[in-house]
Amino acid sequence: MGKMHNLARDVRQLETQLAACTQCGMCQAVCPLFKQTGKEADVSRGKIALLNGLVQEMFTDAKGVNDRLHNCLLCGSCAHNCPSNVNILQIFLKARGIITQYLGLPFVKKIMFRKILANPETFNTLMKIAAPFAPLLFKKQSNTQGTSCARIASPLLRHRQIIPLNKNPFNASFEDVNLDYRMDGKGVKVAFFVGCLIDKTFPDIAHSVVDVLRYFKTQIFIPENQGCCGIPAAAAGDLKTFETLVRLNVALFEAQQADYIVTACATCTSTIVHLWPALVDPADTAFLDRVKALAAKTVDISWLLEHRLNISGAVLPSRPELEKVTYHDPCHLKKSLGVSIEPRKVIQAAGHALIEMVDSDACCGMGGSFNLDHYDLSSAIGQQKARNIIQTGCPIVATSCPACMMQISDILAQSGQNIVVKHPVELYACSLEGKKNV
Repeated sequence: MGKMHNLARDVRQLETQLAACTQCGMCQAVCPLFKQTGKEADVSRGKIALLNGLVQEMFTDAKGVNDRLHNCLLCGSCAHNCPSNVNILQIFLKARGIITQYLGLPFVKKIMFRKILANPETFNTLMKIAAPFAPLLFKKQSNTQGTSCARIASPLLRHRQIIPLNKNPFNASFEDVNLDYRMDGKGVKVAFFVGCLIDKTFPDIAHSVVDVLRYFKTQIFIPENQGCCGIPAAAAGDLKTFETLVRLNVALFEAQQADYIVTACATCTSTIVHLWPALVDPADTAFLDRVKALAAKTVDISWLLEHRLNISGAVLPSRPELEKVTYHDPCHLKKSLGVSIEPRKVIQAAGHALIEMVDSDACCGMGGSFNLDHYDLSSAIGQQKARNIIQTGCPIVATSCPACMMQISDILAQSGQNIVVKHPVELYACSLEGKKNV
């Protein structure tokens, strides 16, 4: 009875948000999925029409509703361009949570999310154990992107070029770190939220963040046993695990009393800023206030470098060996947070010439779990992004999202292109060391 009461309450709250949609169809023009399928059901408007009858649909075809809701990149293009300011991304995530309450979480996902992801120490240990076994499952490719392909054919891994787990995750080298470099009057106290992909797959990005913040004499804190930002659980409809992770991270980062929480992952930043306050239990108003306070001071590393540390005033000299760079705007950074100029400033401050690609803010097609469930569609969207990158003639493409880096690396590797994929902060850190960015 209590479960149905909660479901009814959540549906009523969702209906209030749905009422703002005027069915104008503007989302159709910007939806990367619709461009591939041409199906109205894949557009936000089509999904919202479905949700308007959610109560009835849940009892007649709950699985069908769930499948259609998950056929979405969660890129936020629709919300970014909505004239009625309907927060479609939050609506879809809440709807997934409601249906998951009704259907229940599949057993495998329940183990993955509630037993592993929700426990950072367990998660870190398992990933550390798994990393050395990657060569048994994947064979190293001799390409610029550093990807691997599966040794055995499988529906999940076929055709994919994957960035493997790093044998030396960032958390193994920086635990309980307090790097006090507050000097030169800057007085910026930063707590670094690392994020799962950066920690376990792209640790060089995390090391670059530390190196650059050291260079700018900030006071850096890197809390031990950080949890995932929670977006994989939220995307799967597991709002219980999502809130567990939010509570864990809020307690951890609150204790630092930092001026800023900085991340180098566009998705983590957007999740903390927008989804933490939107998806935690609103009935716990005291905790919600704490979440909002932390979200308000969470920023992308490029924003911090430009607006607080004045990286434009610390431009490094250009050198002949520095290559031209093009930049891909991650959806969750530009569309959700309005951060677009800042990473470009970082690239230019590193001494590189920036060459803009066509449609730099078009979605790359990754979409987290969407890439796993709908790889053919994900790949087709990514191939257009690859063509735009190749047309610039740049040997380096930079982007501020590790998930985008994985997708772009996959598509470029399959295309046989010798184009390096980097994070802007890596380029700046590398220029500090006077090394060639290859």
